[in-house]
Amino acid sequence: MIHPVPLIFFFALVLCAPAPVSARIRLPAIIGDHMVLQQNQENPIWGWDEPGSAVGIEFAGEKTNVIAGADGKWQARFNPGTASPESRTMIIRGTNTVTITDVLVGEVWICAGQSNMAFKLEEERNGDLEAAMSGKPGLRLISVPTVGSQTLESNFEGRWRPSTPESAAKFSAIGLLYGRHLHEILDAPVGMIDITWGGSFAEAWVCRASLESDARFAEIIRRTKADEEKAGIPESDEAFEQRRAAWSREAELARRQARSPPVKPIRGTDWLRGRERAGNIFGGMVHPVLGYGIKGFIWYQGESNAPRAGEYRDLFPYLITEYRRQWKQGDFSFYWVQITSFGNSDMEAAGSAWAGLREAQTLALRLKNTGQAVSIDLGEGKDVHPRNKHDVAMRLLRWALANDYGFKLPFRSPEYKEARIEGNRVIVTFDCFGGRLRPFGVSEAVGFAICGGDRIWHRARGRVLDENRVEVWSESVNSPAGVRYAWADNPVCNLFNEAGLPCTPFRAALSNALDE
Repeated sequence: MIHPVPLIFFFALVLCAPAPVSARIRLPAIIGDHMVLQQNQENPIWGWDEPGSAVGIEFAGEKTNVIAGADGKWQARFNPGTASPESRTMIIRGTNTVTITDVLVGEVWICAGQSNMAFKLEEERNGDLEAAMSGKPGLRLISVPTVGSQTLESNFEGRWRPSTPESAAKFSAIGLLYGRHLHEILDAPVGMIDITWGGSFAEAWVCRASLESDARFAEIIRRTKADEEKAGIPESDEAFEQRRAAWSREAELARRQARSPPVKPIRGTDWLRGRERAGNIFGGMVHPVLGYGIKGFIWYQGESNAPRAGEYRDLFPYLITEYRRQWKQGDFSFYWVQITSFGNSDMEAAGSAWAGLREAQTLALRLKNTGQAVSIDLGEGKDVHPRNKHDVAMRLLRWALANDYGFKLPFRSPEYKEARIEGNRVIVTFDCFGGRLRPFGVSEAVGFAICGGDRIWHRARGRVLDENRVEVWSESVNSPAGVRYAWADNPVCNLFNEAGLPCTPFRAALSNALDE
């Protein structure tokens, strides 16, 4: 509750300062019928009314009074208590009275990212069955439409809906499955907020002003301004069609070669409103929801930034930190999907853009209350949108259940801990977080490569020694200088823990001769 107003003064304002007939309470789309309020924490409720008008909010026996500011905006905060499936009413009284019906209290999560998070339940491999099981009145869904804007928008077109087979089918598959299972396990209401845009760049998800204030992102801003300048130059229909035809040829070649397709060309005016321009998604899609009471984020984005993986090392953790700062709800949980396998399977290539992006994602685990769902085994090689979203959602859910809800279960993939050289062999030790290593399919550990000081990589053999160590060697390398695992766009690898969670891809330098 903020700035409570004494009731006598409150009613005096209502009686003595009537607003013009045209003035009415306005609410953002995120606050409406069927919404879910985050339990056990203060939730902001906000809207607009006549400047200076008194506004009273009533919910679950609690009353809060506030005054609209000079811009007409008002905001109140209150704790709705513990989770409850009881359908309740919120009443907001100002220049008029607004009644919000069927409000639940439970857990609220945002599912955000690019196309693999936007991937609809009806497209999932068992989407028809999953949708048929998703008639859950206690699960509520709302989607933010794709709007790119440099202006910090205050609202969007959308509304909360109870989950039905029809509404679930059109919702994010990962978000729906995550929310539905969480709802069933906790036996509590769950609200899922879908903020997704396929093909989006990470810099579009961050506040433009924040990026401009940090010297690390000067190159992003330089590129953005250059693209803004180009977008302002008129382009003839003929020139645009030539660009689109060239893209179509390149995209078809990429499809046949199972590699990432080029970015589809758009007209300059469309780019200005699009998914790539720094700050656009934050301004048009995130900002209208900013501050709504949540438990945390689940995130699946990175493929579009893979060519700039080094930049993502700073940009991704910055995005998380900025969201937490601007949400003003502390270090809420933020769990992401490490991008899956796609395209080239060459384990001996000098580099891999997708492997580099996965490494950048793993480094973000240094932030507290974060988690990574490794999905290296769930890709389809020739399709950048694999249809198995169920297992992806379950790996994210494991993080939440273990860290947010107190369940004792395996949740974290094994990660590289250290390596030492023994003759021409490398002993790699993983942190298995209480589990043990298990090669899948065959007894040999597949997916390793080593190199000498010449930096030429060779596929290596691997033998699991015990619960967390693997012996790695290649007859082509007498003096190992580097080792890596699953280091390719689309690696062939088979190391898991006993819970079926795949080992996290990694690379490590073993000698000063190799500067990774």
